[in-house]
Amino acid sequence: MKQYIGRRLKRDIPQLDTLQKELKREQYKRRFSRLLRSTINALIVVAAVAALIATLVFPVLQIAGTSMEPSLNDGEIVLLAKTDRLETEDLCAFYYSNKILIKRVIATPGDYLWIEPDGTVFLNGTALEESYVIEKALGECDVEFPYQVPENAFFMMGDQRETSIDSRSSVIGCIAEDQIIGKILCKVWPLSKAEWLS
Repeated sequence: MKQYIGRRLKRDIPQLDTLQKELKREQYKRRFSRLLRSTINALIVVAAVAALIATLVFPVLQIAGTSMEPSLNDGEIVLLAKTDRLETEDLCAFYYSNKILIKRVIATPGDYLWIEPDGTVFLNGTALEESYVIEKALGECDVEFPYQVPENAFFMMGDQRETSIDSRSSVIGCIAEDQIIGKILCKVWPLSKAEWLS
């Protein structure tokens, strides 16, 4: 009986090389599991950092509408830089009535503005050379000229002067600094039209 049990135990005891293979397989599983967890954690951190950058520093917006054609077309995607330091002719995004609008800065705080009936814009007595405007027009305008831009505000206009609703209308008026999201840096999509804008 003892002999039989001894033989059975010898058969049931795995060989050393089998044990080593099993040990290697278990070690591999543990390493793979650790690597998978660390990769997932790294991806979560990268996604969170990218979301913070996109929200706080470089927001990304998709253009909707035609008021900024031909500079910005419907469906294009642009990258902004968070800033309230804007200059004449900068493209910028701002909040208006729970929407985000994109227009061009025409005049900065304290500037004097005059728009002729044919759509020619005079800034501080000098006509602006607006190469980005295809067809000049006075558009929807109920502002009395000459007009001085208030402190801490900007006078904005769309490039499609005939159809754009902008600071020329008292409905929108000048845009306060605290409404501004940022300045448009570049087009990023579609790739064939990607370009720096400032």
